[in-house]
Amino acid sequence: MSTLRAPNPDHQAPEGFQYFPPPLEPAEPGARRTPAEEARTLLAHSTVATLATLSDDGTPWASMVVFGTLPDGAPVLFVSTLAEHGRNLERDARASLMVAAPITNPDPLQSGRVTLAGRFVKPEGAREEEAREAAYKAMPYGRTYAKFGDFSLWVLEVERVRWVGGYGIMGSDDAAAYKAATVDPTAPNADHAVSHLNEDHADALLQISQKLAGYPDATAAVATGIDRYGMDLSIDTPRGKAPARVGFAEPATAADGLRGATVELAKKARA
Repeated sequence: MSTLRAPNPDHQAPEGFQYFPPPLEPAEPGARRTPAEEARTLLAHSTVATLATLSDDGTPWASMVVFGTLPDGAPVLFVSTLAEHGRNLERDARASLMVAAPITNPDPLQSGRVTLAGRFVKPEGAREEEAREAAYKAMPYGRTYAKFGDFSLWVLEVERVRWVGGYGIMGSDDAAAYKAATVDPTAPNADHAVSHLNEDHADALLQISQKLAGYPDATAAVATGIDRYGMDLSIDTPRGKAPARVGFAEPATAADGLRGATVELAKKARA
């Protein structure tokens, strides 16, 4: 497993180029969701993906599909052999599924996305019934499709996970880590929390940046993301703009846990 990281210093950057001004004071690195946690959370709140299969001549074939998700994170598809990707799966079950987060940034590549690679199988027994219900939940006409002979139910057995959260922020996990990961319970409230912090608590974000993120020369700060483990900041300094991660004292364990966690951060910064 590789962890999430800052922009890659191995790029062939021009001499003297600096991605962002470094902290002036030591700051404890904030914990982040693992790539598997990012993937499980993204899939739990999505139903549309890009499916990549292999055509009979070996050509990669990408298609838009609707998917459901099983409790262990496995994606479920109902596909027809009238579609090329349906015929491809019947012949070669190797495939990957790419799910993208809603685009909230002027640069789409700054938004999160995950690719799950593995092999599709036709589920049997109790697994089949579970998969059908997951597919019906995601597909409004799934029960109708199931009556047609050209439609088949498939479950992706995930072997590899690759998550990208923006430029240079990425990581990988394996099948075991993906199955063991849990969905972030705070995710449904994250966008609202970020908007609230930026609109009503700019002074607290500035104090957090100055006292906890290692940027005592910060002149302004905005929250760019938040999750059960902490928040991401974009900090203005006289030396330029810098990203920072500040972790919570304890992970938020409930959907409404972000408010209490951010209040504690603000108190710590003021102290």
